[in-house]
Amino acid sequence: MSPILPSPKALDLARQVLRIEADAVLALVDRLDGGFMKALRLILNCHGRVIVSGMGKSGHVGRKIASTLASTGTPAFFVHPAEASHGDLGMITRDDVLIALSNSGESVELLTIVPSIKRQGAKLISMTGNAQSSLATEADVHLDAAVAQEACPLNLAPTASTTAALALGDALAVALLDSRGFGPEDFARSHPGGSLGRRLLTHVRDVMRVGSAIPAVLADTSLSDAIREMSRGGIGMTTVLAPDRRVIGIFTDGDLRRAFATQQDLRTLSIGDIMSPEPRTIAPDRLAVEAVEMMEQHKINQLPVVDGMGILAGALNMHDLFKAKVI
Repeated sequence: MSPILPSPKALDLARQVLRIEADAVLALVDRLDGGFMKALRLILNCHGRVIVSGMGKSGHVGRKIASTLASTGTPAFFVHPAEASHGDLGMITRDDVLIALSNSGESVELLTIVPSIKRQGAKLISMTGNAQSSLATEADVHLDAAVAQEACPLNLAPTASTTAALALGDALAVALLDSRGFGPEDFARSHPGGSLGRRLLTHVRDVMRVGSAIPAVLADTSLSDAIREMSRGGIGMTTVLAPDRRVIGIFTDGDLRRAFATQQDLRTLSIGDIMSPEPRTIAPDRLAVEAVEMMEQHKINQLPVVDGMGILAGALNMHDLFKAKVI
């Protein structure tokens, strides 16, 4: 059997699809009005959950909108409209807001459950491509997601319409996020299992070395003893302390190489003579990603961790951050 080859016009058609869908999204900008603001107010003042529902491709878009809302501070979940009419309506209470998606606005499965939704007092936000449709006119708020044409050359398969609905859902979620003052740490709390959660929730105190694991010497320590302490610590440096345990310097492999290059009699020197004074430090309550940024910016691999008085609290190197999967 001969292989099927792409159509000669495939690339042009693909570009046309992207143009049509981009135009569909841009057209939404000028149609955002007081209805959008009313939808925001309904959701922000909702004492229950946001329920999202839709059939077919609208249902797939609805699932994504519900997921985005839930991860950005608006408790939400998806209910299949056909299942709703067979018992799942029990998931919806009078304190909830239902967002119903249908490009035509005439989805039978959605229209079947609308009377029950309204009878129990839940609010209804419709997102359709037809402001005169049954679903739009029954809703407390209608969001206009109409498109001039589908990107499908047959103008049949939901393409531009689903993209527009998805973008409108994202606009709603982000506007709600901002109105709630939802920040990075809030976002991280709903994503604790991923790399984003690790980056936003891990603090220096969670990954730093403490106690005897911190290489440390006093300023009058001999070079040979300081090298032994640095080797014991295994992080390529030792902190240098004043008698009250304030960090006054750091001694690294690089400092050792530079000391050898001076051709001094190293046997006569204390570590205070060749350390790097006033090293960069970080506080234990800073985010671990801030330590990464500092290390990368200044091209260093280690950081002493100090409290507000400059007293040694811990030590950190790049390997610790790799191990914690912050990087």
